Amino acid sequence: MNHDGAFLGTVVAAGPPNPGDPSTLPETAAETSAERPWPLHVLSEKLKAHIERAPAAWVEGQVIELNKRGTMCFVTLRDVDAEISLSLTVWGTVMDRLAMPLERGSRVVARLKADFWVKTGRLSMQAWDIRPVGLGDLLARIERLRQDLAAEGLFAAHRKRPLPALPHRIGLITGRDSDAEKDVLRNARLRWPAVDFEIREVAVQGVNAVSQVRSALLELDRMPEVDVIIIARGGGSLEDLLPFSNEDLVRAVAAATTPVVSAIGHEADHPLLDDVADLRASTPTDAAKRVVPDVSEELQRIRQARGQLRRCVDQLMTRETERLAHLKSRPVLAQPSGMVTVRHDDLVRLRNRSTMAIEGALARESDRVAHLRAHVRSLSPQNTLDRGYAVVQNEAGEVVRDPNQAPQDSLLRIRVAGGRFNARSASNSNSHESEDQI
Repeated sequence: MNHDGAFLGTVVAAGPPNPGDPSTLPETAAETSAERPWPLHVLSEKLKAHIERAPAAWVEGQVIELNKRGTMCFVTLRDVDAEISLSLTVWGTVMDRLAMPLERGSRVVARLKADFWVKTGRLSMQAWDIRPVGLGDLLARIERLRQDLAAEGLFAAHRKRPLPALPHRIGLITGRDSDAEKDVLRNARLRWPAVDFEIREVAVQGVNAVSQVRSALLELDRMPEVDVIIIARGGGSLEDLLPFSNEDLVRAVAAATTPVVSAIGHEADHPLLDDVADLRASTPTDAAKRVVPDVSEELQRIRQARGQLRRCVDQLMTRETERLAHLKSRPVLAQPSGMVTVRHDDLVRLRNRSTMAIEGALARESDRVAHLRAHVRSLSPQNTLDRGYAVVQNEAGEVVRDPNQAPQDSLLRIRVAGGRFNARSASNSNSHESEDQI
């Protein structure tokens, strides 16, 4: 069949021609019309020829139905991740090659080839080979995926988001009425009674597990009031836990903006969800203990903090009280007036010294003035007059120091200690006397 949906090939003439000659039949399906139809066998033969050209394909699925009828075995396979099933026809020779007989629930890979029955127009799938997928194959496949995702950096430590110290609301994704749900709720509320949950009950195994868990994760991640998301499931076989190693679910957890806690199975179980989650809990009970704090422990920490704070305050008060006492014991604070008294005494002493210095200086200067006064007085003309001396002046007012300055009968003014009087000079012929006679 080409891209236009037309069947190619030569028309095989069978039965009476329409209208009489096989060469008049349309070559392809696109050329048919109401006036020029194909006989039904032509369409069936072309379908068979086209389907037979399709190559065989290996597929993987889970056996959900198994019916043996003689040498034939009719098997129904279902996709491991989606609600899609397919019926197979397996020949007895193929079943005989199996080391162990197939059972319902087995995971297998089968080589299928489509077969079209021309007479009935039925399409069936023939299984030319079928092999059970063993535990080792599943583990190897999961390990390869783990390495690929690790190489992309989805498991890197820097991508891990810290959990909130006290989440206001916890998103819980778990099975319907499961023990895991009860364990998480019971232990979380025992530790912190006021904790609030946003629960999404989903399928945690089977073909619907991946899609439902992923949808619930996306829904809770969009809710701003959800602070952390727990994905919890109890223990189970490797096949039961395979959805939690699904690549789509792992990438959805890696893309979530809300911290995710993985609590899948028991301690020994290790799906890929544990690696990509922000925190791995060994069990659902452990997840509850890791997500919310213990109220009794927090109250004990508060009591310890209060006790430590009280001790610190008491130590501070004691230390400051001792410091104040030490300061108060200093002389300057024990006798605050002492500083004023000392300064007052200094002022009195300095004032007395100043007074004494001034008085001494005044006394000395007074003595000096008195001495100078006595000296001046002893040298004054009045003192000379008081001793009996007189000052003689001529009419011109000049002091007469020589007899020639006072000719005979000249008017003289004479000053003595008691006052003044006038006189006239006599003859000065014998007036010169020796100093010894005076």
